[in-house]
Amino acid sequence: MDPSEKTVIVLGASKNPERYANKAIRLLVDNGYPVIPVNPREQEIEGLPVVHVLAEIDQPIHTITLYIGPQRSERMGEDIILLKPQRVIFNPGTESEALKSQLESAGIQCVEGCTLVMLHTKQF
Repeated sequence: MDPSEKTVIVLGASKNPERYANKAIRLLVDNGYPVIPVNPREQEIEGLPVVHVLAEIDQPIHTITLYIGPQRSERMGEDIILLKPQRVIFNPGTESEALKSQLESAGIQCVEGCTLVMLHTKQF
């Protein structure tokens, strides 16, 4: 499948160019992926319109890449499941066995890895 057909949500998107979430957005766009940044406070990140909550998204999603801690992500399990992504990437520091178990029970592939490394090594 062509990257342009794999929409990616960056959950915990940041305007700060030093943050890994921001670096991921830029690298995903550079690699041809449509990106939906999700952040409750921002309006635009890297020229992309920001979605404030997952429930606002009504299109097919290939991947959700997490840049928020488990204390926040575990409360979003049902919203993630409703989006039916093919996979969720738990970046370093975002790992949650509870959320992983919930998502896998719903048939969603969970990957513990680094989005940036996966993109750089063509494993995304």
